[in-house]
Amino acid sequence: MMASTPEESKDALLPDFPSGPLHVYRARASFNWKELALFLEDEDILRLKKTIFSALENDPLFTHPRGCDLSMEQYRELTFRRCKRIFEYDFSLPGDLLQNPLKALVLVNCLGMYDWSLAIKVMLHAYIFVSAIYNSGLERHFKYIPKVFSMEVFGCLALTELSHGSNIKAIRTTAHYDPATEEFILHSPDFEAAKFWVGNMGKTATHAVVFAQLYTPGGQCHGLFPFVVQIRDPKTLLPMPGVMVGDMGRKIGQNGLDNGFAMFHKVRIPRQNLLNRTGDVTPEGTYVTHFKDDRQRSAASLGILSTGRACIMSISVTNLKLAVCIALRFSATRRQFGPTDGEEIPVLEYQLQQWRLLPYLAAAYALDHFSKSLFLDLIQLLQGLLGDDLSTRQVDLGREIHALVSAGKPLASWTAQRGIQECREACGGHGYLAMSRLGDLRNDNDPNCTYEGDNNVLLQQTSNYLLGLLERGGPGGTRFESPLKSMNFLEAYPAILHQRFEVASLQDCLDSAVPLAAYEWLVCYLLRESHQKLNQERKSGSGDFVARSRSQAYCCRPLALAFLELTVLRRFHEYTRQPSVPTPLQAPLRRLCALYGLWSLSQHTGLLYQGGYCSGERAGKLVESAVLELCAQLKDDAVALVDVIAPPDFILDSPIGRADGELYRNLWAAILQGSGALERASWWPEFTRKPNVGSVRSQL
Repeated sequence: MMASTPEESKDALLPDFPSGPLHVYRARASFNWKELALFLEDEDILRLKKTIFSALENDPLFTHPRGCDLSMEQYRELTFRRCKRIFEYDFSLPGDLLQNPLKALVLVNCLGMYDWSLAIKVMLHAYIFVSAIYNSGLERHFKYIPKVFSMEVFGCLALTELSHGSNIKAIRTTAHYDPATEEFILHSPDFEAAKFWVGNMGKTATHAVVFAQLYTPGGQCHGLFPFVVQIRDPKTLLPMPGVMVGDMGRKIGQNGLDNGFAMFHKVRIPRQNLLNRTGDVTPEGTYVTHFKDDRQRSAASLGILSTGRACIMSISVTNLKLAVCIALRFSATRRQFGPTDGEEIPVLEYQLQQWRLLPYLAAAYALDHFSKSLFLDLIQLLQGLLGDDLSTRQVDLGREIHALVSAGKPLASWTAQRGIQECREACGGHGYLAMSRLGDLRNDNDPNCTYEGDNNVLLQQTSNYLLGLLERGGPGGTRFESPLKSMNFLEAYPAILHQRFEVASLQDCLDSAVPLAAYEWLVCYLLRESHQKLNQERKSGSGDFVARSRSQAYCCRPLALAFLELTVLRRFHEYTRQPSVPTPLQAPLRRLCALYGLWSLSQHTGLLYQGGYCSGERAGKLVESAVLELCAQLKDDAVALVDVIAPPDFILDSPIGRADGELYRNLWAAILQGSGALERASWWPEFTRKPNVGSVRSQL
């Protein structure tokens, strides 16, 4: 048998799309979409995605329940059964997920493209729960890991409480050590200390990694630590003695996922159930740790939060990808109006539609690259923690990643939130149909703005980090270098503040170096303003807490967002200009980068003028013209760019976004397949019953 050529293997991995109305735009594309797909991701990852998608499409258990609304109980049962099935496929082997966390993220995103309730359930059980044990525990705890993948136990992570979410230092669940029995006594002092919003805990979790304040004999508290706690009997799913566990009920979205609560009444667990990588308690009750600084110990023990936030970034970007795939395919086939009465053109040809949607396509590409690269940085950090690396670089790397994920999650989830809504509106009334899937995407994305830290609160972590660098830096101070080089530009902080917008022509403005330079100035300006505002508040007599609180709205919050936008842009700018980018791909990728940078920058126009970086009307108009010009240049590539990131039709599950572009045929077929579409209303006798006029009024 003859070996297949590279071209043949590429076609097998990335088959051609069906012919149809979208072929017109595909023929106009300036590049080969398969070449871009293979450049952006390794063949192994593309093959894994194909394997996952094919498994779901060919398994009857994953058939979309067309035309029927499942009750919450039915949805949760179906989600759990699907979760079990996922672990029967070889793409979820524990070795792969532990040794290559990027594969775990790919699995979660592929499942999320199908259904986020399923994806989050799998992620919390097989990745977050397992990662907490693997990264925070020692070998004695690894006995749980194979049981996770055989589903002998089902896991969750219990951190937040009813009265405390973002303020994790105020968590009130306690774990007092009893040397007489060598046990910890886990206790919830009152209902406000109930573990709350815990995914998988509502109905299915048998075990939880529970964060509690660790107390040793004598009453000394050593801070927050994770413990492995059995909360249900795996044979009966009934609560363990002393554990009250329940479900929180219906949510705005993700109702296949059972979020729950738990209270502990003097529940005894073995001493060995403390996840003790960062600190331990001897059998006699002595607390020991190899960390000299308790803040370092606390940051290391809570490193799992950075993992969760990095995952949420990727999840948000995936939601944005799905929305722009649906909206742009719709826009390329939806014809309305035209230059003459007898002619209708695709709505994608309208500048306004391009301006509404193409920047979000650019954002999807830029944020996708950033979230993947940051996830790899996080893996590097976690490997250092596992190796007990206490070097200065490791500490600095942890702080830098914490600052990046603390602003990255807000930026990604908010961009997805706005983008999905814009896509919904850009699809008109058809986008409002539930079957378009845009409403479900909007609802399922919404919690990304809140869980694993409220977005506005998280941004304060990033601004505090930047302000701390400024206070330690400057002439005669420490340098602004950081392990990932995201802070290095601050070396030129004073000089950057003197720079101004100096772009000679529209053509010059189409380069992503223009918004990159503007963003460096903007971050330096906001850093100076935030620092001055903070000092002003302190001089007026405010304590540090109040001073920081009063510096958020117009200083620290935009500082954190602008810094993250700069970092996303810089990484994408460098990526699109590396020598390995094939020549045919350079133009579309660089246009996406420039569009993302200029579009994001345009949202800060007021600050650019307020701080003096821009003056006169020419600068603002030049940026606006550049955004529109880039949209026009990318318009003919839009469908091909969508083809690169779109999942198969079965996974996308939107009749208005199918790959063949047969918009009206697909929509009409989906409507007719709806349950009861052509049936008489079951309550039709009520229609024939005439109202008894005046009968209600007489009862008032």
